[in-house]
Amino acid sequence: MSPRKEVIRDPSFRPSARSARADSDGGDGGHSGDLAGDAIGPEHEHGAPEDLDVLQAEGLDESWVERHRKLDPSVVDEDVALEANVRPKHLAEFVGQSELKERLSIVLEAARRREQPVDHLLFAGPPGLGKTTLAGIVATEMGANFRVTSGPALARAGDVAAILTVLQEGDILFIDEIHRLARAVEEVLYPAMEDFQLDLVLGKGPTARSIRFDLPRFTLVGATTRTGLVTGPLRDRFGLVARLDHYRPEELEAIVRRSARLLGTDVTAEGAAEIAKRSRGTPRLAIRLLRRVRDYVEVRGAGVITVEAAREGLECFGVDDLGLDRVDRMILETLCERFAGTPIGLSTLAVSVGEEPETVEDAYEPFLLKAGLVLRTPRGRLATPAAFRHLGLGVPASYELGNLAGNDARSGPAGAVSDRPARAGGRVLAADNLSLFDAIGPEDTCS
Repeated sequence: MSPRKEVIRDPSFRPSARSARADSDGGDGGHSGDLAGDAIGPEHEHGAPEDLDVLQAEGLDESWVERHRKLDPSVVDEDVALEANVRPKHLAEFVGQSELKERLSIVLEAARRREQPVDHLLFAGPPGLGKTTLAGIVATEMGANFRVTSGPALARAGDVAAILTVLQEGDILFIDEIHRLARAVEEVLYPAMEDFQLDLVLGKGPTARSIRFDLPRFTLVGATTRTGLVTGPLRDRFGLVARLDHYRPEELEAIVRRSARLLGTDVTAEGAAEIAKRSRGTPRLAIRLLRRVRDYVEVRGAGVITVEAAREGLECFGVDDLGLDRVDRMILETLCERFAGTPIGLSTLAVSVGEEPETVEDAYEPFLLKAGLVLRTPRGRLATPAAFRHLGLGVPASYELGNLAGNDARSGPAGAVSDRPARAGGRVLAADNLSLFDAIGPEDTCS
């Protein structure tokens, strides 16, 4: 016997006589207890307009009918298409990365004129900058099939062999996170990329033999967030290695306005600029924030994303004016308030904010370092004066310039700051330059 479902009914729902009879008979009106059906009535589970008309004719409260007439839980194909079409399909639609676009357009046009598949491509850069989108654009521009996989999914040589043997002439094979390929898989890819041949070993021991298969000419497009982890032999087999950089605010604003148009959302220029300013230079984050602000204005606003609505919506979802979220602010508060500007280790910082050290180092620290809010020193993580100012705090008297270089620059009593300028990486750091810490020397790679 299946367990009985708990049904939550609308308090304003008044059942009709016919539905009341069905309830009194102990039946469910012929339905299986779908929540949408129980919210409207046992005999009308879909909430379609014609069902609501019937309910209204049977004496249902008119305000309840009108309120639920607007709520259709069914998924419209048009909505799905709009969500999927946010990614640009052609290189001319791609916003930003002007140098990369120019080089890629030359490579693609040359391949089209020669009527040959484009050379193998490797896109590198932080997450969310458009590496996967560019791979799809390459397939569209070349009129080729687009096959997608990832490095962790290709665990054995047989996995990549199964994919390579079904490729057709000119196909685009996209491998995301290519730096996570197993060594055995890389060995299979070497002859496939260079000679378009696949070497397989059949059998084991003395009876093993090697068979070579010819492959159609294809294009391998790889994407990686860790260029240094891509082995040299694999990296050298790519005809073009391109790095994507973070986007400028005006580029992100153009992306927000384009995405809003495709999503059917009205946004002002100031509203788009406000979302772009808090997107950390990342299109993926800009589109995510746009969708959340769209939800906010549809529920609590007038349906138009203005600068005031964008600010209120982003504050509602915990994104401040620098694009920092709750965990980012917890890291700064830990460094600035709990430890009062003294360096602390990565493990201590991670425990203080309730995250794993790898999560703090890989997910949160890069932007905080880029924004000049946090430093890596030999003595640990250190908040900069810009971090104190962002939190509305004053720089404590115990904050030492010597902390930047990991040496003791104090010459006076406890809490006093030395008049000597701190040295970092062989350079002198003046007190009025403490907000500019993009690279302070070799020690900034220490953890």
